[in-house]
Parts: sequence; structure tokens; C-alpha cells
Amino acid sequence: MLIAVDVHYRAPGAQVSGVAFSHWTDAKPERIYHCAVDKVQDYEPGKFYLRELPCILRLLDAHDLAPKTIVIDGYVYLGEASRPGLGMHLHRQLQGRVPVIGVAKSRFKGTPACAEILRGRSTRPLFVTSVGVELETAKRNILAMHGRHRLPDLLRIADRACRTSTA
Repeated sequence: MLIAVDVHYRAPGAQVSGVAFSHWTDAKPERIYHCAVDKVQDYEPGKFYLRELPCILRLLDAHDLAPKTIVIDGYVYLGEASRPGLGMHLHRQLQGRVPVIGVAKSRFKGTPACAEILRGRSTRPLFVTSVGVELETAKRNILAMHGRHRLPDLLRIADRACRTSTA
């Protein structure tokens, strides 16, 4: 199983959803998992992972999920200095057993050009980073995902699921 996760914040907590699928080319999720988180840490610039990481871990634990790869909305590493981002912190929390691919919609300062991909007819890139899987493989996987638009369909479903779920 592969899973794409996203988190939506609703003061004082959050809603996290995971879209499970088997193949990078799948058009529809096999299942969507949800988990409510009662309280989250306040946002701290440069330490986004402190807010989002506990939510993702709670989802994995609540549903006893053991995915082969996790796709996050964000970065695995930040900028050219490769500072750890949410994805790297997640990978470390999972003892390096699960590859993590980060797909970000906005450029983080210093993100190298090699992280960029263009999907569909979009002229705005997505920014892909990874750990536990080679960057070129990660980029090919995200490019292979179903959908004609900039953001793959399953990632859009994950975003929508966490915003609309009441779990």
C-alpha cells in the first residue's frame, strides 16, 4: 500500500486524512482513512514539522497502517542546505523503514531546480523531494500519478478529504 497524507487545521486541533492506493497510476483510492487530533502545537516558522508530524503519526497508529511509501504535502528537506523538513522527520520517526516523498506546491527558498517537475499543461512546477527512494524515481512516480492537472488526483483527494471529514 502507498498512502498520500494531508492535514487540515481546525482550532484547536486538526483533521488528518490518508488516501491509500496500490499503484502510482491508480485513478481512485482504495480507501481513505481519517483521524481527528484534538490539539496541535502552534505554528512556529521553520519548524512546521512540530505541528504536522504528530498528526501523521496519529493517523498511521490509529489505523495500524504500514505503507510502502508515504507521500506528504510538503518537503522532505529544505533548500540547498538540505535541512530536514517534515518528510525527513517522518522518515526518522519511522526508523527509516518507510520511504517518504514530499510534493510541495510552493517553492521554499533555496530549493534546487532539480526538485521541479511539470505536470499536465501547467507552467507552474511542483517541487519533489524524497528520502528512502532516489529523487529521479520519486519524480517519475509523481509524474505517473493519475490526473491531467498540476496536482495528481489522489493528492487532491487527500487535500479535500482532510478539509471535509468530520471524523
